Amino acid sequence: MAFKLLPRLVILASLAVFATAAIARGEPYKIVGFGDSLMAGYGLDAGQGFPEKLQKALRDKGHDVVIANAGVSGDTTSGGLSRLDWSVPDGTQLVILELGANDMLRGIGPDVTEKNLDAMISRLKERKIAVLIAGMRAAPNLGPDYQKAFDAIYPRLAEKYGVPLYPFFLDGVAANPAYQLEDGMHPNAEGVDRMVERVLPVVEKLLAEHPDNA
Repeated sequence: MAFKLLPRLVILASLAVFATAAIARGEPYKIVGFGDSLMAGYGLDAGQGFPEKLQKALRDKGHDVVIANAGVSGDTTSGGLSRLDWSVPDGTQLVILELGANDMLRGIGPDVTEKNLDAMISRLKERKIAVLIAGMRAAPNLGPDYQKAFDAIYPRLAEKYGVPLYPFFLDGVAANPAYQLEDGMHPNAEGVDRMVERVLPVVEKLLAEHPDNA
């Protein structure tokens, strides 16, 4: 039971830091990185995950932001939907939504994945929270039909809701051993650096479009 509670306790601790930082810094722009192990920083030392490194990169460029890490290793879109409300606190201004990889690895039907992501985006939009979709791509060994159906999910939802899409979260890292852990799936610290470098202009553009305290 304690083990099952651990991801929730880690996220709650991250959100507590989120709130404390907001008070200390006079209400910075509040972002939540919401996803699976790719967001959580699986296999990396503390502070080496994507949300933490993106926060540093944005602050180095003069943006007053705080990014909470709401990644849970192994999470599917079903799991993400079930925890969305408590993982994204009131006052959040932007969510980087990164889920679907574990659905794909488990062979879950793309229609299920799309339905769950659709529900999450809809719920965030209802709360007036901006969304950046971090897309995923299906592994070729799942077959062309699955690959075509899965890969179409993210651009279709971005168009439906009029939200920005970063097409492939692992762009520049996937299939490149120099930027991966030994499992060949997750980014190493250098891989995270590369991911942050590539997504940074997209996030900066969003901050320019929603400039309050950014």
